[in-house]
This record gives sequence, C-alpha cells and structure tokens, in this order.
Amino acid sequence: MKLLALTAGAFAFVASSTLADPIHGMWQTIGDDNGKYGHIEVKDCDGTICGFLRKSFDADGKVVKSEHTNKAIVWDMVNKGKGKYSGGKIWSPDRDKTYDSKLELNGDQLKVSGCVLFLCRDGGTWTRVK
Repeated sequence: MKLLALTAGAFAFVASSTLADPIHGMWQTIGDDNGKYGHIEVKDCDGTICGFLRKSFDADGKVVKSEHTNKAIVWDMVNKGKGKYSGGKIWSPDRDKTYDSKLELNGDQLKVSGCVLFLCRDGGTWTRVK
C-alpha cells in the first residue's frame, strides 16, 4: 500500500511539473516613473496565466512596503504558443490603468506591452528572478 501511495505521489509530481508553463516563476519589472520596481509571481490561475506583486523596491533596490503587495497585476493571459501570450490584462499600479496586454517570452526575458482604447504602451522587458 505504501508503494502504491509513493508511486501515485511521484506520478502526480512529475505530471504537474511537466504541465508547468515556461512563463511561470518570479519576474522583475522595469522601473516605473519614480524608479520603483517589483517582483511579480507568474503562475497558473484556473487554466490561464496570472501574476501577483510579491515585493516592491525603491530606485536604490531596497525592499519597500506597498499597498499593492499580493494584488493581481496580470490576469487571464493565454499561452498562444511560440512564447506568445495574449487575451489578458495587466494593471499598472503607478498609473492606475489596466491594459489589454501581450507578453512575449524569450528565455529569461519577458517583453510586455499593452493598450487602453487606442493608446498603446511598451511595458518594457521584465527579467526572470533566479
């Protein structure tokens, strides 16, 4: 019985790790207009890609408290293949705007862009935190 339980547990671990999307992980944003940046945890949320602010930093790289910690920054993104993600939203706390967004993954770089109505903005390139 123990062997069966261990085998089932091992299978579940392997299955879940092989299903992990390459975008999952911790990402560092670019600095905002004040030089502040954050660490966004990107993960699966009910079959779509989402991301939550986990840490905030000032322009000098010191951890700072933020009222936005643990708030959703990215939601409803869908993997379209070949490193491209779209269909979701990204909220920019410094501007308090929500953008229809696209992400493009290239190794440890994540290019972010988004639009509000006809106004589009380059969100810069986030880097994977190791």
